[in-house]
Amino acid sequence: MTETGACGLHCTKINNISVKFGKEEVLHNVNIHIHCGQLTVIIGRNGAGKTTLLKAILGEVEHTGNITFMDMKEKVAKKIKIGYVPQSINIEKHMPTTVYDLFASCICHVPVFLKKDKKIYQEIKEQLKIFGAEKLIDRSIGDLSGGELQRVLLSIATKPVPNLLILDEPVSGIDKNGTRDFYEIVGALKKKYDMSILMVSHDLELVKKYADKVILLDKEVIREGAPEEVFNSLEFRNRFGDESK
Repeated sequence: MTETGACGLHCTKINNISVKFGKEEVLHNVNIHIHCGQLTVIIGRNGAGKTTLLKAILGEVEHTGNITFMDMKEKVAKKIKIGYVPQSINIEKHMPTTVYDLFASCICHVPVFLKKDKKIYQEIKEQLKIFGAEKLIDRSIGDLSGGELQRVLLSIATKPVPNLLILDEPVSGIDKNGTRDFYEIVGALKKKYDMSILMVSHDLELVKKYADKVILLDKEVIREGAPEEVFNSLEFRNRFGDESK
């Protein structure tokens, strides 16, 4: 299938990614060109390999193939910087760990329980402010709503600014207003940083509304293109029937 459009600042390509669990091939020669400044969404039935693909990109499962990242301005290959927002994290209700504690543990090497660093505190607050979450800095993680937690996780995943931001079912369990706010933030990230964003989602209506490009996965790439092109394809109907209508 011929790709349309061209990358601006950088180019990320997933090349021939295959994964086997024992004798079972879970992914077969997956090739995806992730354009910068776009939201690329992976869809597929349960067992299609969506989460496995994300894990392969993150280096969490053994795989063949590779990921290449090209700086289009300098015309050189570079090591890719990846930000990741998981579908969920294990949090106990009312756990004492604060947003500052979680964030600081991700960006500095000094144990956070020793002393609250004023410089790091301000740095974290400024990053949270980008996502409208600066007032959450002293809140306990376990007391956050789903939407608030996603804002915090996005803040962490984008410091420093990654070349590729990976989102695994990011609005699962979030209410309608939180979902709208989340996609507005994603849109701002695309525009401001020309960021490549790769997301897995099962919510087909949201995919149709917000995705720039859709990948239909069934152990391999079955169809890709603009949302309308993929959703109107025979390959999609064979796997989802009338679910998108």
